[in-house]
Amino acid sequence: MLKLYIGNKNYSPWAMRPWVLLRQAGIAFEEVMVRMDAFSAGSGFKRTLAAVTPAGKVPALVDGELAVWDSLAIAEYVAERFPDKHLWPRDAAQRARARSICAEMHSGFSALRGACGMNIEAHLPEVGAIIWRDRADVRADVQRLTDIWRDALAASGGPLLFGDFTIADAFYAPTVLRLQTYALPVSDEVRGYMDRVRALPAVQEWVAGALAEHDFLAFEEPYRLQAR
Repeated sequence: MLKLYIGNKNYSPWAMRPWVLLRQAGIAFEEVMVRMDAFSAGSGFKRTLAAVTPAGKVPALVDGELAVWDSLAIAEYVAERFPDKHLWPRDAAQRARARSICAEMHSGFSALRGACGMNIEAHLPEVGAIIWRDRADVRADVQRLTDIWRDALAASGGPLLFGDFTIADAFYAPTVLRLQTYALPVSDEVRGYMDRVRALPAVQEWVAGALAEHDFLAFEEPYRLQAR
């Protein structure tokens, strides 16, 4: 059976992607959660993962003697390993487009990522309002998200980016939760897509797991407003 190493569900967007992909596709795997106590070389997190992957990061997928790390590499491996699941769109042009927007999410949106850290259990509209007011780069990232989602939905007819669930929806699911946590303003069309992603059984299961952790990591939450 496949084994997927992840970090805390509340804070771990990179690990959420392959976890949601595998679960939503009905692919059996064993989950191994490695608590993110710290990211320094001597931390328990790094020591545990050093035996799994030379990158020392989550996610990491183990299939027998093979270890695959990085969420995009894992997604590609799983798509090849389970071709009957059609995890990329069947049409070649749409498949290329799906790969393009996954790669863009993988390497881009640094302003949104940096300003709006993943935190599923939190509700931070006040923080989000300040970010939206002061950060033109975050507003630009959200506009780009809107354009990507709107164009994909228009081309496919929905309900998800390429009609049925694909790797692309798994890759953007953490961003859906970021937008929710910080209550960033989006159009009704985008909100509809967000609602459909949040309704996916795999996303609901991940969120439930995050809410059950009750494991506050202060170093992951530098953006919380401090009481005066």
